[in-house]
Amino acid sequence: MINKIKELIKENNLDGYILPKNDKYFTEYSIKNNLKIVSNFSGSAGFAVILKDKNYLFVDGRYTIQAKQEAGKKFKIIEIPYKWPKDIFKNLNIGFDPKLFTQSILFRYFKNCCNLIAINQDLFNEKLKIKKKSAFFLLNNKVSGESAISKINKITKLLKKNKLNNIYISAGENICWLLNIRGNDLPNSPVANCKLILTQNKKIYFFSPIFKIFNIKSKLKKIKISFHKEEEFFTVLSYLKSKNFSIDHQTCSVYDEKLIKSKFKINNKIDPIYYLKSIKNRTEINNMKKAHIEDGVALTKFLYWIKKTNLKNVTEKKIEIKLENLRKLNKNYLFPSFDTIAGSGPNGAIIHYRSNQSSNRKLKYKDLLLLDSGGQYKWGTTDVTRTVCFSKPSKKIKDIFTRVLKGHIAVALSNIKKDKTGHNLDKRARKSLNSVGLDYRHGTGHGVGYFLNVHEGPQSISKNNNIKLKEGMILSNEPGFYLEKKFGIRIENLVFIKKLNKKIFFENLTMAPIDKDLINFKMLNKIEKDYLFKYHLEVYSKISKFLNKKEKKWLAQLI
Repeated sequence: MINKIKELIKENNLDGYILPKNDKYFTEYSIKNNLKIVSNFSGSAGFAVILKDKNYLFVDGRYTIQAKQEAGKKFKIIEIPYKWPKDIFKNLNIGFDPKLFTQSILFRYFKNCCNLIAINQDLFNEKLKIKKKSAFFLLNNKVSGESAISKINKITKLLKKNKLNNIYISAGENICWLLNIRGNDLPNSPVANCKLILTQNKKIYFFSPIFKIFNIKSKLKKIKISFHKEEEFFTVLSYLKSKNFSIDHQTCSVYDEKLIKSKFKINNKIDPIYYLKSIKNRTEINNMKKAHIEDGVALTKFLYWIKKTNLKNVTEKKIEIKLENLRKLNKNYLFPSFDTIAGSGPNGAIIHYRSNQSSNRKLKYKDLLLLDSGGQYKWGTTDVTRTVCFSKPSKKIKDIFTRVLKGHIAVALSNIKKDKTGHNLDKRARKSLNSVGLDYRHGTGHGVGYFLNVHEGPQSISKNNNIKLKEGMILSNEPGFYLEKKFGIRIENLVFIKKLNKKIFFENLTMAPIDKDLINFKMLNKIEKDYLFKYHLEVYSKISKFLNKKEKKWLAQLI
């Protein structure tokens, strides 16, 4: 496949070509990963720049080890933000597929350092065989907590306020929220791949393969909506008579932007749905709580099993299967919210590790196991990481684990009214590790969707995030530490922001025990010890009735 790209470079008199991981819907998880086809890199974020004589793969700190292992023979691995394409490539003619890039992405990485040339050629034949199960479906108001009509009114009110005639909603996840629909287009998320135009007078033009809308068409009759093939986008634009369009440079492709620009004045604004969607209503929070109790039961059963079982023939793949089978015992469980990370020993140091035929290790008693997994339930999305030991850990490992735990607790007990943003919370999470010169190369937490993407913004707990944290937001709390070729440690719970008596604080959603065998209790202060006691007591009170006698007894001993 790389030769095909080199041929395109030659045919178009280019110096290079940019290949992204994403498809034309810009989702994190897509059915087809062209970057993997070309480079063998399987991570969820990254892009390649292929020149006539050299190949570069750009990734962030989560993926540097993985990228070197998977693509290092054919690609030079560059870690962002320490180096950017704009630092390496100067005055080159570089081609790109305008349907796979946004202006925002191109500017961020290349910032006018090169002559970027749109090449309207599908190298990978994006027409996939789509199964009938990929039809969209509707969530009722008891599940969503708010009607589509109410949400449409909110957006059109914002359009009028900002004197905008139309908004182009190019992110499928935001359309899912707006219309209370979901889909089966992606492997780990119920996002519907579609696009939409909403006018100031509440008229909607919905774009997707027509056969996908049969289940929702009759149920959306109360809304002024017309359904169109994706190829009819420009035709619809042509008969709209209004003056301007709001687009989001983060998700509107260069290709679509050019079509809109040919007819209308463009206002580039962040899609307001991102923020509205980030604040969950009471129904969504309650359903997320139920999903996390169900998920906690499966994970606790697994943790009991792995701590008590003979590890002789246990491999990372067997761990994935075992946990998945325990989740499947619940009638509300649908599928994983991302590919399970079961990294034992040195594989745990690969932050977003995924076992394969060649890397699949047998567990050893002296290894740590880093297990990061999650599920999509009716109705909720989960994501949880636990680090487990099987023999007495060294003082070094216990001390590091305890510092990670101290960071985790510091975030959980944050005064959100005082700290306000994820940027400030990120400092609290790293404080104990930083005090001895240690750190981790990923954010402390990401936003989470409601029966949608496991990774959703705009809120996060990270160095560069200054979004004000609000009641109803859901985030992960997951500090860690990784020693290359040795071990990985991460502790992750999902939390939501609750308001009570004028106080704003985090409440845990995740209900699963933390491995106390890894804790150096001498390093914990009274507040931290009390937190741990209360957390395990809450876990026991909420899930013990779903456990057998042996599991219940084991869990009680952790309080």
